[in-house]
Amino acid sequence: MRDILKTEELEIPDGVTVSVKSRVIVVTGPRGTLTKNVRHVNMDIRLIKGKGNKVTLAVWQGNRKHVACLRTIKSLITNMSTGVTKGFLYKMRTVYAHFPINCIIQEDGRKLEIRNFLGEKTVRHVDMLDGVTISESKTQKDELILEGADVENVSQSAASIQGICRVRNKDIRKFLDGIYVSEKTTIIQD
Repeated sequence: MRDILKTEELEIPDGVTVSVKSRVIVVTGPRGTLTKNVRHVNMDIRLIKGKGNKVTLAVWQGNRKHVACLRTIKSLITNMSTGVTKGFLYKMRTVYAHFPINCIIQEDGRKLEIRNFLGEKTVRHVDMLDGVTISESKTQKDELILEGADVENVSQSAASIQGICRVRNKDIRKFLDGIYVSEKTTIIQD
């Protein structure tokens, strides 16, 4: 069944400017600028300027999957506005039973080198994506902190670190070593 018109409305917080031109969304705030191309989704994206700025999303004659894209794009814009105001912060912990995992941060937080994972001689390298910096926690031992404005880049960098430390050819119920995400939050706390 097709719906004639489905709409979603989104309030833009103070200190954030949003511009939309041919389904390319640009969100600017105190922590920088984020751009997202959503041309693959067929919908109306309008910016309403009044007392409070609003973004309206509309889908005409959409089936169920097409209407579901409304909420997706709304969440994307919300995450972008959160990123340019508060920023995203992921905390990761190194977990090991016997061989201590050695994490070395290189190039001012742009690269991570992982040594001695399960006692292996192999050195693992992970490059952070654009706008993501990694640092060691000052308060907690064996903790890495990833910071950035784009939630997709921060979470993908965390996933790359976790994925490169997968245990192979062993019982994963017994060998729980690795680097895992322990907390997802924002840089500026409310």
